[in-house]
Amino acid sequence: MRTGPGTRPRSTPGARLASAPHDAPEPRDGSGSRTAPAVIHEHITDAVKAPDLIRLTGDVVLARFETMKVYAALGAVRSLLRRGRIVPGQTLVDSSSGIYALALAMACHRYGLRCRIVASTTVDATMRAQLEILGATVDAMPPSRSLRLDQEARVRHVRRLLAERPDFHWMRQYHDGVHHEGYREFAELLTDALPEGPVTVVGAVGTGASTGGLARALRESGRPVRLVGVQPFGSVTFGSERFEDPEAIIAGIGSSIPFGNVRHELYDTVHWLDFRHAMAGAVGLLREHAVFAGLSTGAAHLAASWEAARDPGRLHLVLGADTGHRYTERVFARHAEALDPAGLRPRAITSPAGLRPPWSVMEWAGRPAPPAARTAEGDTSVDSAGATGGDGKSAEGAAPSPATTVELLP
Repeated sequence: MRTGPGTRPRSTPGARLASAPHDAPEPRDGSGSRTAPAVIHEHITDAVKAPDLIRLTGDVVLARFETMKVYAALGAVRSLLRRGRIVPGQTLVDSSSGIYALALAMACHRYGLRCRIVASTTVDATMRAQLEILGATVDAMPPSRSLRLDQEARVRHVRRLLAERPDFHWMRQYHDGVHHEGYREFAELLTDALPEGPVTVVGAVGTGASTGGLARALRESGRPVRLVGVQPFGSVTFGSERFEDPEAIIAGIGSSIPFGNVRHELYDTVHWLDFRHAMAGAVGLLREHAVFAGLSTGAAHLAASWEAARDPGRLHLVLGADTGHRYTERVFARHAEALDPAGLRPRAITSPAGLRPPWSVMEWAGRPAPPAARTAEGDTSVDSAGATGGDGKSAEGAAPSPATTVELLP
């Protein structure tokens, strides 16, 4: 077992989840498994990156994060520093609707980098205050009529910044495959924590890095994995862009522009849910299990509950990307309006043409990206080798800075 700065003791979640049968009696003192020794972390990113693993039912386990994208941002920053693509003191810039912004700001804080965030209208005052205190410069975009216009405006603004400051490094969380790398560490944690055997991973698709990166790493380890992606209506990623959901505020689980980091061939099943169903899942998770998590987690929880009922005995892992604090007023304060999850069922379809709100499910079976989701970044999207364009220059418009390798903490 690896211990030390920057690691979480791995024996505790593994022992709890792997050895305890579903119907095991609660220990006499009601405290659960033996408490593991505490670890002193070298930086807050080490403390928040690994999730709490919580058994919701016999076949459903929740990986509940404070900020899941710390894995993406921290893994990306470490990799770019090691390869000399960025250097301490450089400014990293990206567009974000919320939790990636905070994750990137924390990674920059840790490694002596500057951070600039082009913030979606969904970034609230609490999040902005955290970013600014961490030293990030926040360019808040004006209110927009739609998430599509908001996303497009943010990308245009980033490109303007890069034209003015070619020394900035554009992180490109939507397209740079370096963001998949951090989830290998998460896969290692799960390998130690979960019992052996097949698992179904259920999570919001978003940029594609968390679900795709985790599924790839687990499959490479030899574990049979089904990957179930969750989407909102109105997202171009899996072909629901012709619909609108006026109440949708879950910008991070879908997209109105193509994302190069979504590897469509990795997904076995896709669920599309509207705001009301995601709200039902989030409120139900708090009511039934005392877990206060975000709206994307609620959507994944509802989808996973349905999936587990159809495939009893198979372990289902729900990815809970963040806490529910950003949704207090617009979701949890309205808990009396929430639908009863027990009475909700999806419409099973065989192609995106059959999509209908409020909840549809389809066996995606590794299909390629639908036409509208095929990104023009095809030549310039990156993989773990680095961000290069079709002309060999960096995708940010400047050659990679020559730099020596940076030694990083584990």
